[in-house]
Amino acid sequence: MLKLCCKRALNWVPVLFINLVVGWSYYAYVVELCVYTIPNNAERISYLVIFHIFLAMFIWAYWKTIWSKPANPSEAFSLPRAEKELYEREERAEAQQEILKKVARNLPVYTRTAGGAIRYCDFCQVIKPDRCHHCSTCEMCVLKMDHHCPWVNNCVGFSNYKYFVLFLSYASLYCVVICATVIQYFIKFWTKQLPDNHAKFHILFLFFVAALFFISIVSLLGYHLWLVGKNRTTIEAFRAPFFTNGPDKNGFSLGFSRNVAEVFGDQAKYWFFPVFSSQNEGARADACPNFHPLHISQNK
Repeated sequence: MLKLCCKRALNWVPVLFINLVVGWSYYAYVVELCVYTIPNNAERISYLVIFHIFLAMFIWAYWKTIWSKPANPSEAFSLPRAEKELYEREERAEAQQEILKKVARNLPVYTRTAGGAIRYCDFCQVIKPDRCHHCSTCEMCVLKMDHHCPWVNNCVGFSNYKYFVLFLSYASLYCVVICATVIQYFIKFWTKQLPDNHAKFHILFLFFVAALFFISIVSLLGYHLWLVGKNRTTIEAFRAPFFTNGPDKNGFSLGFSRNVAEVFGDQAKYWFFPVFSSQNEGARADACPNFHPLHISQNK
């Protein structure tokens, strides 16, 4: 029990680190830059307004990513009591698969293991919906699982993937705002046009930290925007999903515009806000595979 509590506490260390960095950046920007360094009131106020807008959007998306509970398979994917008892008593893998196939006939499940078997989670005791995977850290099956992110101490999947992409987007813009507004004072301190004082260290370090974070975050953002356009998860990008006729890396693609709508929704007014607008249920095969008749015809 103590070991489990310690593990869970340690999982929050990356989140604490991010919050400490953001907290320090807030102090450095608002106090050291805007209060003590910028002499012009109009410039100071405009910087503060822009800074707080992007900070608010960044924090909103970040905490929505953290606190959104991963979506799990519904009860429909659990084995009925009779079949579950048969499955648990059966020791032969072939016989267990026959039980799973019988139940899966009534479910919208089209993906298989690399060996062609029905995907079943022995931990959660459910037939895995398409794109669902078991997370050993969260100890649950997660719908449309992308990855487990230590920086948010949560699984990124169907319930919060939009929030995660927005978190990366607003984090990048937050860094851009800092770099763009700090650079002139960074240069002045660097070239000794401004006197050495307590603000110098904060402003120099703030620019370097924001630039480094921007480079790392924007590369990750670009990768996930590419995944959105392809309607793939990180797991599927590394290992193509298997259908009854074999692997197909584009098995869930609906075309670019509909792929984007899968994550962000079909109403553009919700795209830029961390409110849930993703389409489908994260477990429905009609989200994608029914556009591939070969997958369906061979699963019936």
